[in-house]
Formats: sequence, C-alpha cells, structure tokens
Amino acid sequence: MNLNLICRDLGVVAYETTWERMKAFTQVRSKEDQDEIWLLEHPSLFTQGQAGKEEHLLAPGDIPVIQVDRGGQVTYHGPGQLVAYVLIDLKRLGIGVRDLVSVLENAIIETLKLNSIEAYAKPDAPGVYVDEKKIASLGLRVRRGCSFHGLALNVDMDLSPFNRINPCGYQGLQMVDMAQLNSQVDFSNVKVQLANQLAEQLGYKHPTIQQGWK
Repeated sequence: MNLNLICRDLGVVAYETTWERMKAFTQVRSKEDQDEIWLLEHPSLFTQGQAGKEEHLLAPGDIPVIQVDRGGQVTYHGPGQLVAYVLIDLKRLGIGVRDLVSVLENAIIETLKLNSIEAYAKPDAPGVYVDEKKIASLGLRVRRGCSFHGLALNVDMDLSPFNRINPCGYQGLQMVDMAQLNSQVDFSNVKVQLANQLAEQLGYKHPTIQQGWK
C-alpha cells in the first residue's frame, strides 16, 4: 500500500468539536487522502446512537447526553478512557463494515494481551469483554464508503457513570477497565500499542503518532 496511516494524538477534546471535524473530514476527503486514526479522551458525557432507546438512560443526572449518528445504543465517555476514531476508506482497502468491526476488536484484544489481559469478542454483541464484563465498546458510521466514529477502551477511569445507563442497551452489563486487571497499565503506552495494532490489522506499517490536528 502506497499511502501511510496518519495517527493523531489529540489529548482531551470536546465531543461536539471532534464529531464535527469527523463529519467534515469524511465529507470532503478524496481517494488520494490518507486514512487517519484520532486518539483522544472526552470530558464526561453520554452518547446515544441512532438506534438508541430512551429507556436505557436510567439516571443521567448532571452528565450531558448527546444524540449522535453512529450505530449502537447509549455509552459513556470520560477521562481515562482511550477513544480511537477510525477514518478509513473502506472501498480502497476492499473491506466492509463487518470486517472493520473485526479489525477494531482484534486490535483491542491484542493490545490487552500486551498488558497481560486475556479478552475476547462476541459474535452477537460487538465490543471486547473480559470475564463477561465489557472493557471496550464500538460504534461506527459509514458515509461515501468511508468510516468514522470508532472505539472506546476503558483504560483507567471512573466507571460509576455506567451505572446510570444500560451500557450499549444491555441491562445489568458490568463494565471493567484495564487498571482493575493490571495495576501497571500506563495510558500513554496503551495509546501507542493500540495505534500500532490498528495499523497492523488494517495492513499498514506502524505509524508515527502526530500531536494535534495538523
């Protein structure tokens, strides 16, 4: 593949800002534009996917709820959760949405393995799990043959806001983060590991992570 993969480390970014940038990027990108992965954290909020049902918002309280255009139900984002948005030209790579879901799940599983955490995917419930607890969630949108949105991996965060919802639409689903399973987990290391695993799963060489949007 001639084109490289661009990975951007964006730090903590407001959800609305990132969402608007993703939509704009996808709308104007050409076949010559490189694929990108954006790595970031969001301030605390709930996002409700296109199929989201109000009944799964149990008690959001003072945490904002944003209706978004990705697939899936409601989930929580907050500090200590690593979000990776995958801006991929699926047509160019010759893969479909289901293939991309597998790419994301496998990249997360391999990243967790590097941190001595054994995890798995479920064919009937997208995401990644450890002992039936969910450690990573997925939500995608495809437009013009290109993907945006992506994955959220719980690294070292306050999980209590998940109790205010039915995560991903599943009543009683328990969440877990990497720090509970391995106290030596380092957020910065996980960021690099995940970027490398995503690149490998997509058929790219390991990328250099750039700081900021440009």
